[in-house]
Amino acid sequence: MSALRAAVIGVGYLGNFHAQKYAALPDVELVGVVDSDPGRAAQVASALGTTPYGDHRELIGRVDAVSVVVPTQFHHAVARDFLSAGVHVLIEKPITVTIPEADELIAIADEKKVVFQVGHLERFNPALVALGDVLAEPLFIESVRIAPFKPRGTDVNVVLDLMIHDIDIIQHIVGSPVERIDAIGAPVFTGEEDIANARILFENGCVANVTASRISLKSERKMRIFQRDAYITLDFQNRKVLVAKKGSGELFPGVPNVKVDERELGEADALKSEIESFIAAIREGSRPQVSGRDGRMALETALEINTALGRR
Repeated sequence: MSALRAAVIGVGYLGNFHAQKYAALPDVELVGVVDSDPGRAAQVASALGTTPYGDHRELIGRVDAVSVVVPTQFHHAVARDFLSAGVHVLIEKPITVTIPEADELIAIADEKKVVFQVGHLERFNPALVALGDVLAEPLFIESVRIAPFKPRGTDVNVVLDLMIHDIDIIQHIVGSPVERIDAIGAPVFTGEEDIANARILFENGCVANVTASRISLKSERKMRIFQRDAYITLDFQNRKVLVAKKGSGELFPGVPNVKVDERELGEADALKSEIESFIAAIREGSRPQVSGRDGRMALETALEINTALGRR
């Protein structure tokens, strides 16, 4: 099997980790890294034994696949250049700034028959993966994602920075179109909303209450899911899952017996799993686990939340 030639476009905080994962994978050659900061590109390239570049277009014709980890406003232009050249693309979330931009990238990927995957990393979190077929028609979902303030990511508001992770997961597990959104939020440290809450009503009746904050004193990433005969808690940060299901018989008259399954899943490398999934989709010619259309759907809902925030 010939080595797949890969590169990373944008090697800031997260892009550097992408580059490290590619460099460590068997049957993958990290051809180069690109960054607008020449010193940064040279530093990462030297550490990983590859070549630094200042312009992503220099890599067209030299690579089979890329990770695009540039600021969101550049996603469309950079990804379009690679997709148009028949290069497989893993793009960080959110997929683009606008829906028309996302639609164009999806159309190009379809036309060129290349893999176009969106980096919704929590899909590869072992807490979510461990649920398997436990999920069945959720009725109510409560999600909280809070983190201390960090300057990176503030090119977008907290909905597109943090909440979009949970939007993607929720839409994936609910599997129904959105009917209505109500939202409230506030800018605190930046000119955009740094804390927001959205109530999402789906056409099948499921309701999701989603909160995200990037101005907290601690980090927490949890989701609670209620469905008929079961209550599920996911702790994405600590990789824990609890499933409480209605069992047979009664604990005592009028009170059902409840079976609780609680698991700690240990250390895991979700980014490595994400990139391995991307490489597997390329080699197998299969649909990526988080497709461009998935990324578009999450972006559309995030933008509708932003519209609702503007109505307050």
